[in-house]
Amino acid sequence: MSADEKRIRDFAYQIWESEGKPHGQEERHWEMARKLAEAEALSPNKKDVSKTVKPKLPKVDGPGDAKPAASKAASKSAAKPASPPTPKTAPAKKPKSPGKPAGT
Repeated sequence: MSADEKRIRDFAYQIWESEGKPHGQEERHWEMARKLAEAEALSPNKKDVSKTVKPKLPKVDGPGDAKPAASKAASKSAAKPASPPTPKTAPAKKPKSPGKPAGT
């Protein structure tokens, strides 16, 4: 098995795992993996990342249904439970001075 075939096999396996290990999607996974390997081979920075970095793969619900990317702020807010609101009280007011008597 050549290095290219091994890389495609690794990509296909990662795609299969990322989709929840569905049955009957082998051809689609292999095609996606082949395209990823081709793009990787054609990239200007050809350092071997196969042993250090896994490719970013889209999360999908089912065949062909990619989830939209969520913002970091949304994911942070979803991870923390909402804390109860703190009661707001008005600042204490100074008592009014008696002032000058009326009519003088």
